[in-house]
Amino acid sequence: MRTKLGTFLGALFMMLWVVQPVMASSHREAPLIANDPLADNTDLYAFRSPDDPNTITIIANYIPAELPYGGPNYYTFGENIRYEIHIDNDAAIPGDEIVYRFTFQRTNEDPTTFFNIRLGAQNLKTTYTLERSVDGGDSFETIVSNGIVPPNYIGPRSIESGVGLNTTYAQLMQNAITNSSTGETVFAGPVDDPFFVDLGGIFDLGNSPRQNGENRDGLARYNVHTLALKIPISFLLKEGAAATPANILDGDYVIGVWASASRQAVRTLGFDGASTTSGDWVQVSRLGMPLTNEVVIPIGMKDYWNGLTPYDELADTSLDGFFYNPELSLYMDDDQFGGAVPAFAALRIQRNSLQGFDFGNGQDGLYALKGSAAVAGTALDDAIFGTLLLPGPGLPRSVDLWPIFHTGAPNFPPYQLATGKNGNPLAAGKPFINNFLPNGGDMLRLNMAVPVTDRNDPAFSSLGLVQAAVLGLTDPTYASTADLEFIPNMDGFPNGRRLEDDVTRIELQAVSGIVLAAVGLWYDDYTAGGANPVTQDLVNVLTYSTGVEQNDKPFSATFPYIAAPWAGTELE
Repeated sequence: MRTKLGTFLGALFMMLWVVQPVMASSHREAPLIANDPLADNTDLYAFRSPDDPNTITIIANYIPAELPYGGPNYYTFGENIRYEIHIDNDAAIPGDEIVYRFTFQRTNEDPTTFFNIRLGAQNLKTTYTLERSVDGGDSFETIVSNGIVPPNYIGPRSIESGVGLNTTYAQLMQNAITNSSTGETVFAGPVDDPFFVDLGGIFDLGNSPRQNGENRDGLARYNVHTLALKIPISFLLKEGAAATPANILDGDYVIGVWASASRQAVRTLGFDGASTTSGDWVQVSRLGMPLTNEVVIPIGMKDYWNGLTPYDELADTSLDGFFYNPELSLYMDDDQFGGAVPAFAALRIQRNSLQGFDFGNGQDGLYALKGSAAVAGTALDDAIFGTLLLPGPGLPRSVDLWPIFHTGAPNFPPYQLATGKNGNPLAAGKPFINNFLPNGGDMLRLNMAVPVTDRNDPAFSSLGLVQAAVLGLTDPTYASTADLEFIPNMDGFPNGRRLEDDVTRIELQAVSGIVLAAVGLWYDDYTAGGANPVTQDLVNVLTYSTGVEQNDKPFSATFPYIAAPWAGTELE
């Protein structure tokens, strides 16, 4: 009877796994992945390493909101999960060019105790295998075997005392940094969650900054698990690219990065405690740009979005509308629901830019210029990029928000700073950024030729490209010429993403139309032909803040750059 019941329950469990949609979920807000935290991507970063600028550091984080005292029972890299980092470096070739795949194994060194660490032994001790593919995932080569994962930071007696591991946590992290057989530097393990955002305020109907109460980093004193790779730029270059970039915006130096987690379709439980998996590998989580699935994609589509790859988005048009007419912009428009979210009062989209262009939801934006002499020779000319950037009427944000998330920005008019445009936003201006890679959808796009902004430079800013644009338009050092030159923070989000970048603030400013303003489509209180486009509306957007602007722990100056995890005994 017991055997028959076991068989029945096993079969039922298999059915439950099989009938789940093959498209799963992403981040914690998506319904399916919320029940599978070990496979849940939380954040992705890609930046030129500040202390080693011939390399790129990519960091993919998983397992959200780890309570430091949760230990390995709740929070550990999962077995039977493929954690992958994908890299696209050639828009002419469909799909990834490079894939890094981590898989994990766990062992009990002293299964006779309920303690996770005792007398130098560690239970649920985790090691990993790292494989690399350079043929788009057709074949993989093992480049790290038995990689060390530091234990969870349970507390000082477990880590530092003689009855524990008799070391320091800093030493454990250092010991876990390894070099692959092919030259990458690698770290995998628990760390402080580097993302900072007032989760409580944002999810309380956009109450950020809070109108009545103190702003609070909702991820302060939480940990995550990280996969960190420091990779020589030469490894990431597209085939045929020169060893030295032509300039700081060289298109051959653009990469797209995304991360994912996959499980096998079927899991079977036995009465002896054994668990086996089988079947095809199914992507259950993915991440490229921050906050895409959290605040752009609606609840009913989140699981679907996470089952897609960025390349699937080329053919799938069902999600594009959420970028052409984003829900958030309704709360930045006084003719819609602007009054319903007072925290966004400083963020108003352009409804009458230059007294001629309306970027409100459902309006035409720049589409009235389609096919005219005004867009001839620009990126909005069908002869240049087809209908990619100006696809139709009623899609006002197809020229700014959609490309930010789907293609990156080309170094081509009108995607250049207004400096030198003489009042014509479609004219050539000051070259600003080129991370154009129209080979898929949601990815972090990074131009690796852009120099590093030193973290100790007084000009360093967590506002990334927004701050670079401000300097390019207003600082006489840069604004006096339309020539191409490096401006501090050109290496910041959304050209890649640095740990320090305040992506929540930047993306809300972007929804408000800051990119349109940067190219010369100024806010409504500017009169076309006026002397000074830095109007009060623009100042309001630039000075908007969520009230949470930095991480609760300082970042490290050396790889893996993220701070050590909080100890279980440190939680207040």
